[in-house]
Amino acid sequence: MFRAASTHRTARRLTLVTAATATAVLLTAGPAAAHVEVESDKAQALAENVEIAFDAESESSTAGVTKIRVVLPTGIAPADVAYGEGPKGWKFTAAADGYTVEGPAVKAGANAEYSVVVKQLPDAKELAFKTLQTYSDGRTDRWIELDESGENPAPVLKLKAAAPGAKPITPSPTKTGTGTGTGTAASPSPTPEETEPSASPAAQAVEKDDDGLSTGAWVGIGLTVVVVAGGAVYLVRRRGAASA
Repeated sequence: MFRAASTHRTARRLTLVTAATATAVLLTAGPAAAHVEVESDKAQALAENVEIAFDAESESSTAGVTKIRVVLPTGIAPADVAYGEGPKGWKFTAAADGYTVEGPAVKAGANAEYSVVVKQLPDAKELAFKTLQTYSDGRTDRWIELDESGENPAPVLKLKAAAPGAKPITPSPTKTGTGTGTGTAASPSPTPEETEPSASPAAQAVEKDDDGLSTGAWVGIGLTVVVVAGGAVYLVRRRGAASA
């Protein structure tokens, strides 16, 4: 009888310990980690020519990732982003607010890893890259929440403070295009000052005044008046000599 009571107390204690452990696990479990990871060796504000690597984790055992659509954070223009490396056969396409990398489906269950090169990072503490991850079966995971504790948080790149003396460079205009490998960002379009040709010395010499006649025209008129006046004086003197 004593042994039965002791066994009952032991079983009850094990039940309580198991329940407490399960409760502790539930209470201490944090939010789900982002399923698109982002990292860079030059994660520093105002750093130039920065390669950023992305790792889109697969959540499907039956379908492979075929496309990743990214909305760029404020301070990074699509024209300042170039494709680095990615899955075989994937292509990069710039858009008005970001870019897309897509191609043949990667192996089901495998992550889609790729990289881009940014001309210059903005002066910020962190950058959120909202991402849409599409699979070959049509499923799309939306990693777009800016709250890190959300169920679908966007991948965030933490930046160190800018280096002393670092300054922002002139941003490039927004352009769209495609690419299949390593490249550089699109060059800025020429400004009106750069495309407007300067006047030649000959053109600059012929300047028009208020009534539209050129300086050369006025010189010609003056010479004509002098010649006519001289001729008139000559004729008057000749007639006077003849009369005398």
